[in-house]
Amino acid sequence: MIEAQPDLLAGVPRQLFIGGRWVDGAADDRIEVTDPSTESVVATVAGGAVDDGLAAVAAAQDALPGWARTPSRERGEILRRAFELMTERSDELARVCVIENGKTLADARAEVAYAAEFFRWYAEEAVRLHGSIQTAPGGTNKILTMRQPIGVAVLVTPWNFPLAMATRKIGPALAAGCTIVLKPASETPLSALAIAQILAEAGAPAGTVNVVCSKRSGAVVGAMVDDPRVRKLSFTGSTEVGRVLLARAAQTVVNCSMELGGNAPFVVFNDADLDAAVTGAMIAKMRNGGEACTAANRFYVQAGVVDDFSEAFAARMKALRIGSGLEPDVDLGPLVNAESRDKVASLVAGAVAVGAELRTGGGRPDRRGYFYEPTVLTGVPVDAPVLREEIFGPVAPIVSFRTEQEAVAAANDTEFGLVSYVYTSDLARGLRVSEALDTGMVGLNRGVVSDPAAPFGGTKQSGLGREGGHEGMLEYTEEKYVATDW
Repeated sequence: MIEAQPDLLAGVPRQLFIGGRWVDGAADDRIEVTDPSTESVVATVAGGAVDDGLAAVAAAQDALPGWARTPSRERGEILRRAFELMTERSDELARVCVIENGKTLADARAEVAYAAEFFRWYAEEAVRLHGSIQTAPGGTNKILTMRQPIGVAVLVTPWNFPLAMATRKIGPALAAGCTIVLKPASETPLSALAIAQILAEAGAPAGTVNVVCSKRSGAVVGAMVDDPRVRKLSFTGSTEVGRVLLARAAQTVVNCSMELGGNAPFVVFNDADLDAAVTGAMIAKMRNGGEACTAANRFYVQAGVVDDFSEAFAARMKALRIGSGLEPDVDLGPLVNAESRDKVASLVAGAVAVGAELRTGGGRPDRRGYFYEPTVLTGVPVDAPVLREEIFGPVAPIVSFRTEQEAVAAANDTEFGLVSYVYTSDLARGLRVSEALDTGMVGLNRGVVSDPAAPFGGTKQSGLGREGGHEGMLEYTEEKYVATDW
């Protein structure tokens, strides 16, 4: 096994970034960063308290007027330079991500490329913040509309894609003319601090970008949301925490974007290209080891192909090589922490206890680290918790169905509505089912939907608003209407 090497983290800052300066947090609030593949502490990072969060808000507010007045072309050029720096440093950024998150090096490199694309996309979108002019129907006046930056934005990001979830929020916010305070997950602070360092080098003025890492997430984020200078909250994380933040934000009527939990169905019809469906299932399930809100969580396979699909899928899952993400040729790294691993193990044990059959996996490898075997379950009862809860791990429960209507009903039987996947060779059926599925996104004969140019988001309790695309920038603006006549 390859242990995490301290020199791989040597160039990454360990302090808070507030008002363009690297500052220390409280001595007793330091965050220990653990390598999930070894369970060893590999770094300590400054942790912020409520006062640090409010200092970051003040710095963002001070920088807001100047940044909002900065020509959009100049804002875009800074984002473009940040994209170039991320691309130049892709290998070191990927290794930092592996060490603190546990994903494989291949997954981490893909994340760096994806994350950098948000800076490139919004470098281009910054100059496209359009308004409109029209004549009132009664002919009395002109209706002039314009988009203006909403103000100081607090961005709260998760640990599963620590680079991409940061750039997906920072890019559109800066493009629109907002200033930001980023509060990353305490499991993965180094990636966020590396991004702050890159943006500073790219020319982001002092105070436009602030990063406050903290173990006291609830208190620090709550205090920032309560501050009247904060006008935007963008959160990616669990639905449970999202509900709490929405209630908190309601007290000051803060504009909210919420990218919350998922329970994605993966539907395979009899007429699907089975090889393509299995390949798509591997991507949809095992991207980032299953620790993704877009991960396929429930597999509904039509009766005519369920046996062949299950056999082929289980064989592909069984062949995955488990190990530290820094080892060569590793397909699956550890889960992020012991709590995540234990939850996955509990869901599998619960499914087996009520009659599900283990086709492969179902255990913990005999090695140090938060590892869990790639697992396929068949014959899963429809009321098993593994079908109702977001698994966030390398576990695939398979359920057979007979009719299209039955598949749609089962897929929609959840409080979540982030993404669905559909495999069929019948285009009419594919579009018909896509329209009927109550999710914000659908992968039709595709195992991945994420793209910086596309509007990412869900329905029901999977969130509010959209990230990515032109729509993602509009989330950081207010529309102003001017009634005038000439």
